[in-house]
Amino acid sequence: MKTFLLATGIMLATQAGAETPILIVDVPESFASQWGPGPAIETAYEAICACDVQYRAGNVLPRLMLEGTRSPADVVIGLSTDEMGRARSLGLLAPHGQDTTRLALPFPWTDPVFLPFSWGHTAFIYDSTRLSSPPTSFADLLTLPDDVKIVIQDPRSSASGLALVLWVKAIHGDKAPAYWAALSPHLLTVTPTWAEAYGLFTAGEADIVLSYTTSPAYHMIVESDDTKVAAIFPEGHYFNAELAAVMASSKQPDKARDFMAFVLSDSFQEMMPRVNFGLPVTALPAEKMPAAFARLPLPEKVLFLTDAEVDSLRDAAIAEWVAALSQ
Repeated sequence: MKTFLLATGIMLATQAGAETPILIVDVPESFASQWGPGPAIETAYEAICACDVQYRAGNVLPRLMLEGTRSPADVVIGLSTDEMGRARSLGLLAPHGQDTTRLALPFPWTDPVFLPFSWGHTAFIYDSTRLSSPPTSFADLLTLPDDVKIVIQDPRSSASGLALVLWVKAIHGDKAPAYWAALSPHLLTVTPTWAEAYGLFTAGEADIVLSYTTSPAYHMIVESDDTKVAAIFPEGHYFNAELAAVMASSKQPDKARDFMAFVLSDSFQEMMPRVNFGLPVTALPAEKMPAAFARLPLPEKVLFLTDAEVDSLRDAAIAEWVAALSQ
């Protein structure tokens, strides 16, 4: 009898485990790492969803392009605003179904497919202990002393690098190639990823690094270091948001849309400045924000290109960048 009861218990437990819905979420490597927001988000959502969140870490857009309708993912998270056009053209994504009127962004967000969950501005970060006269405009970058070096990322492999190329194009237009040619002598190197570039900066090998206006918050919160500062330019700073979307082929469509609702919840948004070191997309009360964010210098002018504008400019802007830096 005891053997029968034991066997029955094991069978029921196994069935219960098998019935737990699995939500597969494609995310960037940095998101899923122990230093990223992924672990905290997974724990918080599993506590309310009665599901098992499983991340697939990697390059989100290339994986979508490779797998197509064969993708097992229910949700993709971590696409950038500059990737919207290419991701949308794949025809793999479904409407998120969320009310975007509650978003607190620099402009209205009405896209029915892509839901922003964190945002910031592309910016050059400097160490105030190393640079007594930091640049205050794009023009200032060209007149830096010869021994002051900048590290940036490759727009062909890095979202931040692509944002920079589009930022320069938005500011300088047809004069962008000339600007790149003039900036080239001040570049220490170009790295494939943001992490490599930022590592050179924090190691003291570069004086200025391309990153985001919120990057100094990490140093303030985690390291109690307020020497890393974003240079604010009057020309305006390029808007960059991280996005979530539902896969049309999701085997858990209800859970996937529930996750979209969770993205806009206070519990999710309160994590963004603390574990993602980005600005929340909803208006949080001041007491819910880390004090460091109140000390961040932020631009008054924000530049944004629609996905159609990005798609029309991207290839030519990258080609101009390659040609100028190859001279």
